[in-house]
Amino acid sequence: MNRRTLIVRCAALIGACALAASSAHAAYPERPITFVVPYAPGGAADTLARVLAQRMSARLGTPVIVDNRAGASGTIGASYVARAAADGYTVLYDATPYSINPHLFARMPYAAGALKPLSLVALTPNVLIVKSDAPFKDVKDLIAKAKAAPGKINFASGGSGTVQRLAAELFRQKLDLDMVHVPYKSGGPAIMDVMGGQVDFMFGTVAATYPMVSSGKLRALAVSSPERSKRLPDVPTVAETVVPGYEAYEWNGMLLPAATPEPVVAKLHAALSDALKEDEVKQRFNELGAQPIGSTPEAFADFLKKEDAKWAEVIRKGNIKLD
Repeated sequence: MNRRTLIVRCAALIGACALAASSAHAAYPERPITFVVPYAPGGAADTLARVLAQRMSARLGTPVIVDNRAGASGTIGASYVARAAADGYTVLYDATPYSINPHLFARMPYAAGALKPLSLVALTPNVLIVKSDAPFKDVKDLIAKAKAAPGKINFASGGSGTVQRLAAELFRQKLDLDMVHVPYKSGGPAIMDVMGGQVDFMFGTVAATYPMVSSGKLRALAVSSPERSKRLPDVPTVAETVVPGYEAYEWNGMLLPAATPEPVVAKLHAALSDALKEDEVKQRFNELGAQPIGSTPEAFADFLKKEDAKWAEVIRKGNIKLD
């Protein structure tokens, strides 16, 4: 075989491989897709993921299955996706702990660049709640009492790695308050103890707290988003009352193994974007206190950088460790 013939055959082989790869991407998806939710069933992230799984399944023409792989503050599920084949059939549906964990764990179980952003899905504000008959009538009243009695006011959370804890810590740091953190194993028991008066306050999700706020069992003093919640339009924001610029969200977003081909990324992104525009999806998100977003992968990457920097500083200043 002379050199010219070898070059021609190699070129033909490369072309055939490229054509095969292109055809494979064009045919995607050919089998079920799995959304890995690294948290327990029944939580906010799990519920929203299942809403989108149903709608995206219809748009992609294949089943979309939700697989809960909870544990280690979400790192078990995230590392599973980071090690998965980069073919678009395994998607990470993660939340705010994704940006918090690198600053709490001495060593992460997957490399920093192992996952790439697909889209920001939703933003959910937290609500500063107190017992219905608490002596704090508004957020300024709570601050005044905390300043008058350093170390006497306490706040609950579902654990040190949660947004509940860090939203309260950001609040404490911005106002230079001396308050005591009371960690729980999950948000549910923490809310119950706030309602019972064992703990003074906490930042809880709209979805988890709204039923008790609307029934008068809890009082909402403020929300953590820059704008008021559509679910709680009469509750002021922390930013408008005491700390301009304050914001702390429970966010949801989708990520993929880093080497996922761009044609596959584009198909998933299009299906997600279309699903988020559906009235049924918007209504369900609103019921859960979540704002559907949808973004480009680049915009989500920028968002993650800002979240990473914000929580890194809060954790460092607060000397926060895992419980």
